[in-house]
Amino acid sequence: MLRFEVTAEPCAKAEGERYSATPDLGIFHAVTGIHGDILIPEDRLRAALARSVRGETDLEAEIARLLGKPWDDELEPFRYAGEGAPVRWLHQVV
Repeated sequence: MLRFEVTAEPCAKAEGERYSATPDLGIFHAVTGIHGDILIPEDRLRAALARSVRGETDLEAEIARLLGKPWDDELEPFRYAGEGAPVRWLHQVV
């Protein structure tokens, strides 16, 4: 079971990006701003609002999904990194 999170920091010429993946949820992708905030395109917000107005889903759940909360919740236990925490570096020489 593969779980991962990859981030690309924003720079002067491009926004940042975040990719998260879990076996149950699949892949999540978001564009991030200079301060690390997730930037949600207005068409995705409009679609989430439309689904909630039609009663297909709850708006709060839709927004949480747009922000990647389900992926954050599932990946959080793997993010632990504090002073004295064990670290395992994985690498492969090709």
